[in-house]
Amino acid sequence: MGFLVRSLVTAVAIFVTAWVVNYFAPDAMKWGQVDYGLGETGRYLSLLFAAIVLGVVNAFVRPLLLMISFPITCATLGLFVFVINALLLLLVSAVPQLGLYVDGFITAFIAAILISIVSAVLSRVVH
Repeated sequence: MGFLVRSLVTAVAIFVTAWVVNYFAPDAMKWGQVDYGLGETGRYLSLLFAAIVLGVVNAFVRPLLLMISFPITCATLGLFVFVINALLLLLVSAVPQLGLYVDGFITAFIAAILISIVSAVLSRVVH
């Protein structure tokens, strides 16, 4: 049950982040760019799939990257973690079956920060 709630929180965070990012830079971040044959429901399903994949990537790949980049993370007082989060978001957006589109590293960096903030706030509300 916890994984499903966490995935829904991440999906909402991606939705809110895409809305905010697209307000300042139109079409910089999109979700639901794939057709599962379900119409509008398929768009939201692709958002949930992207959140699940992002959660799995964060669970398995992120710890390895954090261990490898530990010296630079310490040197930047932890700010390099946002770079790692941006790279993981770009990795997830590279999977075409998920329908998540992020336009470049700067957009991914800003989106990673916003996803972290929105996800933290929503996690506090849910729990």
